[in-house]
Amino acid sequence: MTLTTTATTAPGAAQRLSRSTCELPAAPIRIVHFGLGAFHRAHQAWYTDVVDTDRAWGIAAITGRSPQAAEELAPQDGLFTVVERSAEADEARIVASITEAVDGADLGRLVELIAAPDTAIVTLTITEAGYRLDTDGAPLADDPAVIADLAALAGNGVPATALGRLLRGLLARRTSGSGPIAIVPCDNIPDNGPFVATGLRALAVQVDPTLATWIDDNVSFVSTSIDRITPRTTAADLDVASALIGLRDEAAVVTEPFHDWVLSGDFPAGRPAWEQAGARFVDDIEPFERRKLWLLNGAHTLLASAGRLRGHETVAAAVADPVCRAWVEEFWDEAVRHLPDGLDLDAYRAALLERFDNARIEHRLSQIGQDSVTKLRVRAVPIVLAERAAGRSGAAAIRVITAWVALVRSGTVPADASGEQIAAALAVPDEQILAGLLATIDTRLTDDLSLLAEIDAAAASIR
Repeated sequence: MTLTTTATTAPGAAQRLSRSTCELPAAPIRIVHFGLGAFHRAHQAWYTDVVDTDRAWGIAAITGRSPQAAEELAPQDGLFTVVERSAEADEARIVASITEAVDGADLGRLVELIAAPDTAIVTLTITEAGYRLDTDGAPLADDPAVIADLAALAGNGVPATALGRLLRGLLARRTSGSGPIAIVPCDNIPDNGPFVATGLRALAVQVDPTLATWIDDNVSFVSTSIDRITPRTTAADLDVASALIGLRDEAAVVTEPFHDWVLSGDFPAGRPAWEQAGARFVDDIEPFERRKLWLLNGAHTLLASAGRLRGHETVAAAVADPVCRAWVEEFWDEAVRHLPDGLDLDAYRAALLERFDNARIEHRLSQIGQDSVTKLRVRAVPIVLAERAAGRSGAAAIRVITAWVALVRSGTVPADASGEQIAAALAVPDEQILAGLLATIDTRLTDDLSLLAEIDAAAASIR
């Protein structure tokens, strides 16, 4: 049983949320999730909780770089509150789908969970940069973490990357004879199922070619398009959640009422009936991926730089700025030229603006701007190249890139997995900085001298 209630303010609560206080039994673990964070709780865990009325699909959720989420959830037996924040009010739901919260440092437990016969699905939200793969899905050969993982996997070492740990788990699953399993990446990467399949198989070939063959025969890779704006939780949000449910919750998340999940692929060991909560299963996911990646995520990436350059801190504040709003619309005008018919794009754009305008969702631009290099590669560069191939300038998509360049050159460098390359690009004579920064994104931006000149001119006038 779950609880739904609506309120805007209420006094706090002292008793801690737990299964004993709510009489919510734990489901057996059938899903392992990499990347226990706010988005997973508001999305995949929420979907599973809504449809799993028989409590048959428990999740073991594993943290990434920090154990904090597991430490918050463990005293609550995995329970947490999802607060859906509309423009008018807050609605809370206690989610019970996470049976176990695991510190990512506990490799033994992670491997045990993946190898377990009851485990049918592994989902991932590790950010685009967390896969440590190039745009074609190949492992980054010069990445020290990838090199170290290959050495660890070849011996008895401890892999550190998400795919290295997943591969160690699959090796144990093969040894235990636990049968087929589905891998479901839920990060904003085009064609993310085959993308992860390519990378994981390439790692396996270098470690044990017979493992790669086993993966081909026993592991399916499901492509997804995911969407639910989920900002970082604040102390005030925790107070609101606790007031709504009448219990103290240290792991609550706040999200928008909108939610979307599109999936394409096979689940050889079964899955929850996510479609009962609105998920869609399709044969061709690419149009949905591109619509979301370019229109929602692309606009976010534009606002994350342009909005901060213009003195804004949140999406709602930035999109309320007529200049930023016009830039978003111009970017969308270019992007939709390269999307197929049948996606109801006018309605989708209108809905996005309504979502962005919800000032009660404090989606901070500093959070969105993290790992911009990887994001720009898939959210802006394809549109720039497509526009120019069609004989147009691609000026609006170029602006997405130049806004980031201008922000970085102003001295504000968002946290980024490509931080060393960015630093190196900034440590050269001024006239070489632009080319260096663009090369960290995509060398095609610098190979075309006319495009480079246009980017240079645009970067100087972005404000």
